[in-house]
Amino acid sequence: MSGAGRGEDGHGRAGRVLSGLAVAVGCVLFLGGFVWGALLYQPYTVPTDSMEPTVMRGDRVLAERIDGSEVRRGDVVVFKDKVWGDVPMLKRVVGVGGDKVECCDRQGRMTINGKPVDEPYLAAGSPASITAFSATVPDGQLFLIGDHRTTSLDSRSHLADASHGAVPRSAVKGRVDAIAWPMGSWGMMDRPRTFASLPGGTSHPGPLPLVLASVVAGAVLVLGGAAYGPMARRLTPRRGAGRDGGSGGRGGGKGVTTGVR
Repeated sequence: MSGAGRGEDGHGRAGRVLSGLAVAVGCVLFLGGFVWGALLYQPYTVPTDSMEPTVMRGDRVLAERIDGSEVRRGDVVVFKDKVWGDVPMLKRVVGVGGDKVECCDRQGRMTINGKPVDEPYLAAGSPASITAFSATVPDGQLFLIGDHRTTSLDSRSHLADASHGAVPRSAVKGRVDAIAWPMGSWGMMDRPRTFASLPGGTSHPGPLPLVLASVVAGAVLVLGGAAYGPMARRLTPRRGAGRDGGSGGRGGGKGVTTGVR
């Protein structure tokens, strides 16, 4: 009776309440993080090598669902345009409405409105373009080029179109925030500093780190709260067990004596 009472003391009740609260909060954070991420992000598998070495063929990326008006120079975007084949494509934005994009200057660099642009995301020794080009981007449109300049079919391949190779901002389906798979390639997508000094600057990363933090914190709380009960029972000594065994032994002795008599 006394052992049971001690098992139900204030410390035990407080522990159970806290563990239950941890599990409840953890479930909210874990499930909420997944729902939040599903609403904001769309996964895509990259089918070509046109964005190497930034994104490799077969990589799985997470693209934040945004409006085309939020796109800035340097962003890697997923878009879909009928002129380009009406299938999701992945390219980098190098020019926006009103920009004059040209290549190449004497150092082999691309220029935007006459300003040379250093492109650290290109493979070492890779040219800014294997063919010379010049285009003025219409208002409300984007000039898109792949990072693998020798194989990418992009705005340079559509200069003869009515839009001079540009794509409407409305064609953008998402902005790539991270590479999700394979795990060895996991990482957030950098915003190139080379575009920061141009009008409009660069975009800000989405809330993906917060989404991941919510999921991880939720999982830790759920596992920790669920493990509290078994761990507490394992670490707490069984009070009264020795006394019960001793009394049983004495009772047994009396039984034998009575039997002899």
